[in-house]
Amino acid sequence: MTSAPIHSSGHDTWSNPRPFSDATLRRIKYGAIRPMEEPGLFERWFGFR
Repeated sequence: MTSAPIHSSGHDTWSNPRPFSDATLRRIKYGAIRPMEEPGLFERWFGFR
């Protein structure tokens, strides 16, 4: 047997969980949550969806 250590590749960022961040800090950093579809002119004027 060989005494050489076996090295694997580094950690994948997609498999590591992200650190916790407060909702207030996320809003400051990324802005308010926005809808997937922006409302049209008519919807903005009259509030229809």
